[in-house]
Amino acid sequence: MSNIEKDSSSAIPTNYGALSTLVTVFFFWGFIAAGNSIFIPFCKHYFNLDQFQSQLIDFAFYTAYYIGALALFAYGSFGGKDLVGKWGYKKSIVFGLLFSAMGAAAMIIAVNANTFSGMLVGLFIVALGFSLQQTAAQPFSVSLGDPATGTSRINLGGGINSLGTTIGPIVVALALFGTTAAVTDAQITSLSLSKVILLYCCVGGLFIAAAGLFHFSKKVPSGIMEEGTEKANKALYMLLMMTGLLIIMFAPVFNSYKTDLSNATKDETLAMNAYRMKWLLGALAIVVLGLFYANASATKKPEGWGAMKYPQLVLGMLAIFVYVGVEVAIGSNLGELLKQSSFGSKQASEATPYIAMYWGSLMIGRWTGAVSAFNLTKINKMLLQIIVPLIAFGVIVGVNTIAKYDMSSLYYYIICVCIQIAAFFYCNDKPAKTLMVFGLLGVTAMVIGTQTTGTIATYAFLSGGLCCSIMWPCIFTLSIAGLGKYTTQGSAFLIMMILGGGIIPPIQGKLADVIGIQQSYWVPVICFAYLTFFAIAVKGILKKQGINYEESGTLAGH
Repeated sequence: MSNIEKDSSSAIPTNYGALSTLVTVFFFWGFIAAGNSIFIPFCKHYFNLDQFQSQLIDFAFYTAYYIGALALFAYGSFGGKDLVGKWGYKKSIVFGLLFSAMGAAAMIIAVNANTFSGMLVGLFIVALGFSLQQTAAQPFSVSLGDPATGTSRINLGGGINSLGTTIGPIVVALALFGTTAAVTDAQITSLSLSKVILLYCCVGGLFIAAAGLFHFSKKVPSGIMEEGTEKANKALYMLLMMTGLLIIMFAPVFNSYKTDLSNATKDETLAMNAYRMKWLLGALAIVVLGLFYANASATKKPEGWGAMKYPQLVLGMLAIFVYVGVEVAIGSNLGELLKQSSFGSKQASEATPYIAMYWGSLMIGRWTGAVSAFNLTKINKMLLQIIVPLIAFGVIVGVNTIAKYDMSSLYYYIICVCIQIAAFFYCNDKPAKTLMVFGLLGVTAMVIGTQTTGTIATYAFLSGGLCCSIMWPCIFTLSIAGLGKYTTQGSAFLIMMILGGGIIPPIQGKLADVIGIQQSYWVPVICFAYLTFFAIAVKGILKKQGINYEESGTLAGH
């Protein structure tokens, strides 16, 4: 029997030619993102940024995703024609890449002209391009074959993206510093302006090259959707109102960073933290209550709500918000966690391998999930689902060893990888079941991390990356299932919710100032609990609509 054969359960054969081109673009996204590990700390030094200004870097990036996706929806709502559907998935990705290239050019000009505001504009433009690319790429991946196996194709793209992110820092360090060793703060601050400009000339060139590759590939279908969309004025007004309220909530938080707390008393510091937490929780409440209001209103009277009349999408929007938030929150707080005496009082250089393993864990899971994107015999699929994650683990250890990091303390982390392998076998490529199981594993890991110390707690927190790794494609696939002509509109709504990365991590950070960094990881516990709830609820919602991804791995119903 051939090693590769068509899966008879697939209703639609996978377009591997188009998929191979699409995942190449995913690789560029990950590789290019590696440049930020050099560029952002360089800008902090070059522009003499304070804490308030450094917060604006991430804020500009996440806000661009939100604004970009909102603008796409507003265009469709007013014009009655979805812009991504009008252009087609292929052309939308090309335009998004070119838009990001413009942003790279703006960042070069800003650094050369010594203007921080210009750099923020450039970063905002880059992320706007990403927003358009992501809005098109996710449903495009699903459309390139059987919808029931769409999760695996998104996983494949995510895995290739993670590979680019993993090897990118080494290539960038070699190009700028002539070494593959870990880049130090001293090297970054002494980096010449000409090399930074050259770096982003190359980044812009890669964006253009990726756009050319996609545009001229005859294997990639246009992905044009001719169907018009109904106006969704209620959804638009609700989102605009939510945006205005979010601005009101964010303004005091970022304005408060101008306050110098270096000489503040303990009571003054606690009061400021409470003040910031109040506004951040207000922003979180606006998102949660706004989405639940939309769901309740659309259920009673669906006219005017567009894609939001589908409960799987509204609950999925909150799931994406929570997922991005928990993924970023776990990683961004690891450095501070590892400084604690109960975690070995690790300095920045000592903590780097652990942080690298956390983000590498995302690659391990995505590589494993991507195995199902190929039509393999049952035995070969089982073998690859064992071998691939072990190879991915070896790649992470090897890459960081090349970068001169001591990875010996993480060798036994392979036990966590084996637990993930077992979970993949148990879930058997069923998206709702997979999301539920990994959500429960996430809750368990975070609780263990909060109740123990040392290696066990460290491994537990790191395994949050393994749990997060396959959540995005599961949430995305389940959320847009059955949306039909509203698919790209729903995709824009989901991309909008990447905003969670700008709200949940600071909430955990502020909570850490009150109850301690280790106990602040109860925030991820709550996030994983909601993701588990979504997995259970969406299965029933889709079944009522005649859609079932959980039986025989096929799409049932309409």
